[in-house]
Amino acid sequence: MGSTRTVTISIHDRGVMDRLLFGDNQFFGVNHMSEEKARAQAMRFQDLDAVMAVLDAAYDEGIRTFMCTTHERVAEIVAVVRANPDRYPEFTFYPCMPYAHKYANAVTDYGMIGALRRFLPDDGVVATAFKGGRAVARKDVESMITMLIDAEMSMFRGASTPVIFLQNVIVDLLLGLGFDEAFAVFARHVRENYGAEPGYITMNLVRLLDALDRVGIENPIVCSNMNKLEFRMSGGSESYRSALQERRFRAIAMSVFASGAVSPREAFEWVADFPAIESVVFGASSAAHIRSTREIADEVWPATEVEGIVR
Repeated sequence: MGSTRTVTISIHDRGVMDRLLFGDNQFFGVNHMSEEKARAQAMRFQDLDAVMAVLDAAYDEGIRTFMCTTHERVAEIVAVVRANPDRYPEFTFYPCMPYAHKYANAVTDYGMIGALRRFLPDDGVVATAFKGGRAVARKDVESMITMLIDAEMSMFRGASTPVIFLQNVIVDLLLGLGFDEAFAVFARHVRENYGAEPGYITMNLVRLLDALDRVGIENPIVCSNMNKLEFRMSGGSESYRSALQERRFRAIAMSVFASGAVSPREAFEWVADFPAIESVVFGASSAAHIRSTREIADEVWPATEVEGIVR
């Protein structure tokens, strides 16, 4: 990954994230600029072997962290990695939960209460959460949050998951509701039960940082859209620039290519101007694209040293 000297311990043992993280949008038909391309990718990656071929290419380029949703097919990938420890000794997952479509489909089919009952083991918690006063409801919502985390994490048993993310669909909903304490509930549970760091994905970077400050979450890991075209950057580039320069958080940039509107070289030149950006998550469908992206990142976004470790 562009290191200039040998590192004798895993960077994950020291809490340092890889510079390049590999995303999963291409595997599940997500493309923010082209529905046609999204459909074509979804068809191509119906076969697990096709998915693993791309993940193998990324792994062989030194990109060892897979930042993925909790889509049911990810369980198949985890199973392959778990069954082949010699092939994937450093393969790391960053689960991002919940997978919203799974719950949305369940709500459509079974209603809100019915959907919760499908995913939670205890009907009593669900029933209590939707009656009584707000204080009681909030207490039971905490129970539901922790049980949903456990349900989502079950597919990752035996895999390395040093960072666990709360997806933007929930993060931004909680921001809108003013339910800041839910972020602390999430943080406590993933730290205490999984030995992992909590991460948050958002389309509202500054508002989220303010909320995390209010509940005492220091130096949080936050993933948000960051790119030179302000593509899907809520609040505009100046607010992001100020946050990256003045706020204390561990930034992961996504959508740096603005869904193909920015070349990899331009994208990483922009990223290089912000030392606070610790990692970039990107997706790709071919070994050539992965190699090219990694080479450009190494060239224009030099590795930095964090606590004696080059990343």
